[in-house]
Amino acid sequence: MPFIPHTEGDVREMLAAIGVPAIESLFDEIPPELRIDGVKGLPPPAPEMAVMRLMAERAEADGRYLNFIGAGAYEHHVPAAVWQIATRGEFYSAYTPYQAEASQGTLQALYEFQTMMASLTGLDVSNASLYDGASALAEGVLMAVRSHGRSHRVLMPRSVHPIYREVVRTITRKQRVEIVELDYARDSGLTRVDTAALLTGEFAAAVIPQPNFFGVLEDTGALTDWAHARGALAIGVVNPLSLAVLQPPGEWGAAGADIAVGDGQPFGAPLSSGGPYFGFLCARQALVRQMPGRIVGRTVDANGKPGFCLALQPREQHIRRAKATSNICTNQSLMALAAAIHLSLLGPRGLERTASRCHANALALRERLVSLSGVAPVFSGPVFHEFAVRLPEAAAPVLERLRRERILGGFDLARHYPELGDALLICATETKTDEDLQRYADALGHALAEGQ
Repeated sequence: MPFIPHTEGDVREMLAAIGVPAIESLFDEIPPELRIDGVKGLPPPAPEMAVMRLMAERAEADGRYLNFIGAGAYEHHVPAAVWQIATRGEFYSAYTPYQAEASQGTLQALYEFQTMMASLTGLDVSNASLYDGASALAEGVLMAVRSHGRSHRVLMPRSVHPIYREVVRTITRKQRVEIVELDYARDSGLTRVDTAALLTGEFAAAVIPQPNFFGVLEDTGALTDWAHARGALAIGVVNPLSLAVLQPPGEWGAAGADIAVGDGQPFGAPLSSGGPYFGFLCARQALVRQMPGRIVGRTVDANGKPGFCLALQPREQHIRRAKATSNICTNQSLMALAAAIHLSLLGPRGLERTASRCHANALALRERLVSLSGVAPVFSGPVFHEFAVRLPEAAAPVLERLRRERILGGFDLARHYPELGDALLICATETKTDEDLQRYADALGHALAEGQ
């Protein structure tokens, strides 16, 4: 709760200094018929201590849940230092750093963010954030189409996050982009390269998820080489945390992916009821002129001192509309700043340990769950920290029973993948203890027994 230090005497003094009789006079341009006389339904004022107690009671009434939902938004530990630093006034109120001379700290932080993201993805350049992972994929698709120059067709596996696919269609459908979906193998969960080989015609790009929406690790090398052999660009959609232990997109196949996108939420962004998160986009140097968003560069001033500036600003506000690559403006820079702090605090070894712990927890939980009667793995492919299981009944009522035990049991796949039957997508991150895993397994067993 912020502390407001102004007393009534302070307010009178400030009003006298500007020659205004009352605060209401500052809003005299608003017509009387548009004003309201107070807000109805509010309780009477209360002391701070009473308000804090009330809010604590409300929070306790909501309760705390043990969360095993992933599906694109993941519960990770965020060190307290991340937001203590990110919410300092110098960063928190900087907004968009158009005035380089007044924004050196923000620009340097974003430059460091770009450097770390480029290093993680194994690519040459990163922009200074996008809105979220879904719109980042859409921008990557448009970027690939512009760069390719001949085809407007893009190959999109069904194993890409279903919401990402919907957003891509929404953003690109009026720009003559044709999305061609590619199915996945029902046994392994992997994108079917053999089916892709049967497709005819030219493609501008192929999208390659790693891991895919089911948590399964794709054969990224084969998919990347297939795309390049067809003259298409390869766009990797990646969980950035997984890159601490998996091969980066820049090293996929013989030549590496051309573009890598994703959501940076695993780096310093709490779940927070769905946002705000931020997207990232990295690419090869040859494609830099087609990148959306902006790029912070390091330079020297007239006296040879190092400094930072916006080196690339390809939005229509800065250059000719016909040459602009996007209309990205307020692009979650504060979240990217938090990610830079988060990555700096953990470092390479900390990231690797976090990713390894996620992987180990997922495998341990899957082993316990598939030992339950009627529960079986949906796919045989290797996973990172998510996996799908098939239940002996519909997932929705099982999830409701788990919720009564204050457990968020996973993501029901029935809506987006009805062909999988009664399937549930489950995630286990580094935040889960062995006791948490056992509690979930026990609760799922009881929930299934209750449904018989």
